Amino acid sequence: MLFQDILGLTHIKKHLTLSADGGRIPHAQLFVGPEGCGTLPMAVAYAQYVLCTNVNSENVGENEACNLKFNNLSHPDLHFAFPVAGNHKVKSHPVSKHFLEEWRQFVKEQPYGNLFDWYKLLGIDNKQGLIGVDEALDIVKSLALKSYEGGYKVMIIWMAERMNTAAANKLLKLLEEPPNKTLFLLIAEDEEQLINTIRSRCQIVHFPPLGEQAIKESLISTLNVSEAEATKIAHQANGNYNKAVDLVHQDSEDLMFETWFVAWVRSAFKAKGNKTAIRDLIAWSEEVAKTGRETQKKFLGFCLNLFRQALLQNYTATELVFFEPHTKGFFLEKFAPFVHGNNILDISKELQDAIFHIERNGNSKIVLTDLSIKLTRLLHRKDQKL
Repeated sequence: MLFQDILGLTHIKKHLTLSADGGRIPHAQLFVGPEGCGTLPMAVAYAQYVLCTNVNSENVGENEACNLKFNNLSHPDLHFAFPVAGNHKVKSHPVSKHFLEEWRQFVKEQPYGNLFDWYKLLGIDNKQGLIGVDEALDIVKSLALKSYEGGYKVMIIWMAERMNTAAANKLLKLLEEPPNKTLFLLIAEDEEQLINTIRSRCQIVHFPPLGEQAIKESLISTLNVSEAEATKIAHQANGNYNKAVDLVHQDSEDLMFETWFVAWVRSAFKAKGNKTAIRDLIAWSEEVAKTGRETQKKFLGFCLNLFRQALLQNYTATELVFFEPHTKGFFLEKFAPFVHGNNILDISKELQDAIFHIERNGNSKIVLTDLSIKLTRLLHRKDQKL
């Protein structure tokens, strides 16, 4: 993967290439950035730059045989670890090496894809994948071997926050005393979920959301989107190229999430002074609870963002509002007054608590029903005007 194929992030490309050209390559680096900003393609391009000993800030024309191997992600000194779970193909002790074919397909077709996209490809979107102790043992074994081509060995750990404590502890010593010419590239969306001992051993590189102009230009050049439509989608994507592509193909899970959200909100408003409407909330909870836990967590994250958009709309920060409803009869301007300073913190807390409990295998139907009742009350709370 070439640096020129990665959208924006010019300052990060310059930082990585200059440090590599100067021989100053930290043995452990943590790339932190929001979904769809390009942390994974950047890590692959950086690994190619290092392993193929390319120069001049690009990966072309220096070592064609090495670059060709990277086109297929088949370089023998490039290793990957990522969250997995058992599926129809692997019943027990799943580790990354069992899914390399699917992984290469994912990186080639959806380099900006998220964890949810990866789980859908594996057919495990009803489970929660992780990087477990079996994976850590595999990493230790693979890096104990000498490099195939005599240079660096690179280990890219994608979604490193999905690493459990046992796996993290196994890797600590390796991060403290890595084998000669070994480069760890950890990728995470939320560095706070990584244990402190892992974070403290890495040089952290923070990635910003992509600029609207970079997204717009890519949509026009690669997906043949009209300039007007590309401008609109780039704004809606909020720095997330993966979301922008989904919106172009009308394949975004956000469309389904919006339908769920609107149904929930309408049931919540009916419930005021109407006890029978609680049945609608229970039915809604049962419907959402039938989906996988990753879907539920992603939906609750969508709700957090939508409530934030409503708050910005209510307080007339309209230049920061990018959400455009697709559901007939639902208008953000009419919903926004019900989200204000007197309830937003409690709404945010309840949603985050629900994500926490679902992630830890709480009964989804109970968690979502409890959330529905609490948020119904919060939405009817009056704003305290100054």
